[in-house]
Amino acid sequence: MNILLIVDNPKSWPLHIADVEVVAARTYLTDPAYSEGKGIKVFNLCRSYRYQTAGYYVSLLAAARGHKPMPDINTIQDLKSRSVIRVLSEDLDEQIQKALKPLQSDTFTLSIYFGRNTARRYESLSLNLFNLFQAPMLRAGFKFDEKWELASIRPISVNEIPENHRDFVIEAASDYFSGRKPRPRKRAAARYDLAVLVNPDEPDPPSNERALKKFQKAAEAAGLDFELITRDDFHRVAEFDALFIRETTAVNHHTFRIAQRAAAEGLVVIDDPVSILKCTNKVYLAELLTRYNVPIPRTLVVHKGNRNDIIAQLRLPCVLKQPDSAFSRGVVKVDAEEELEQEVNRLLSKSDLIIAQEFMPTAFDWRVGICDRRPLFVCRYHMAHKHWQIIHHGADGSKREGGLDSLAVGEAPDIIVNTALRAANLIGDSLYGVDLKQIDDKCYVMEVNDNPNIDAGAEDLVLKDALYRDLMGIFLKRIEQRKRGAAA
Repeated sequence: MNILLIVDNPKSWPLHIADVEVVAARTYLTDPAYSEGKGIKVFNLCRSYRYQTAGYYVSLLAAARGHKPMPDINTIQDLKSRSVIRVLSEDLDEQIQKALKPLQSDTFTLSIYFGRNTARRYESLSLNLFNLFQAPMLRAGFKFDEKWELASIRPISVNEIPENHRDFVIEAASDYFSGRKPRPRKRAAARYDLAVLVNPDEPDPPSNERALKKFQKAAEAAGLDFELITRDDFHRVAEFDALFIRETTAVNHHTFRIAQRAAAEGLVVIDDPVSILKCTNKVYLAELLTRYNVPIPRTLVVHKGNRNDIIAQLRLPCVLKQPDSAFSRGVVKVDAEEELEQEVNRLLSKSDLIIAQEFMPTAFDWRVGICDRRPLFVCRYHMAHKHWQIIHHGADGSKREGGLDSLAVGEAPDIIVNTALRAANLIGDSLYGVDLKQIDDKCYVMEVNDNPNIDAGAEDLVLKDALYRDLMGIFLKRIEQRKRGAAA
């Protein structure tokens, strides 16, 4: 087990954890033996991480040596910033309110030891805070002012651990070092580790269960160890060589933060955070595609100052879209002026900018799946029965979809494939699904989606298992290229 606990003075270190080497900070910083090791995880438990202290240099030099420090320098900086703490904790607001609701006081302190707390009711909140602020031992302070808010979070030293918590800290650390959730035994042929991010509770995931099994089979054939992970595995991202996101992405979401973390750690990431950022905002896409003369429907970026121009420029009916709409949600067709006024008010209350587009009715939408700047599959998604979209979401929560048929790339019209490639190449070289409409001999790009659907029995109808092998081959090629670049 290549694990080092770095402390100020090992002689006064009171926690004895089996199979873990405890090293003095000065020794780690000055002994050449510690600069040569590979695959070492460094847990920095120095009393202070202040700038230019020994604790600061431990994390700094660990990163320079190719070790995996916790906390890293980015986390150390984040822990100093109140604004970062406030922004990062916003996603946990609902969980914070629920966990702390029974409390009668106006303040609360939560001790977090390797993602855990002594009280089971706070374990989920502790793990999520640990995922955001990766330091071995933390103390979070909450204040109540109309609602509970995270007021502070900071690393703590062993001297601040209550005596009656120490056995628990040893247990939490031991469990963490050994892997609390046992990982599957690796196949002997596996050369690299691929993490696949999923959400088991997502009703409409980008890949169904059968597709995930096909991805696993293809990965193992390519020598990739395939492991499904969830948002709770944020802290383990650095253990892998690549990350494949098979959960619906959004910028203000854990999928984006996990992609960012993986990219920062040097993993091959599909889809990468830049692609997520670009594809999930329709205002950006409209500006980008217009700038490069990629054909799109007549489009107006709407704000409070030009909302009265919609009818003059686009006529009715037209389509309104919130910038981060997905799966036909956040997209509405308006037929009358009164309805237009209501929907514009509703959407502008959520975003300063929205999209208005001319209505282009078609029997189906084209979807071209592209990765590594190559078209992989082409599908036609037919509109839901008696509806203008491929998915009809009922007011009662029901969902009705149109049919799908798939073509070989060579069977699809050249104008569809070539236009899709032009659009996708403006974003990058990751995995995209480009949606287009064809009217007579012209086509128009509706969206470029990161993280497109790849379902067994749908997008794989033509290539079948070869589609999964192709994508896993792209991962293998990129991992090997990155490893060669790092070794050069």
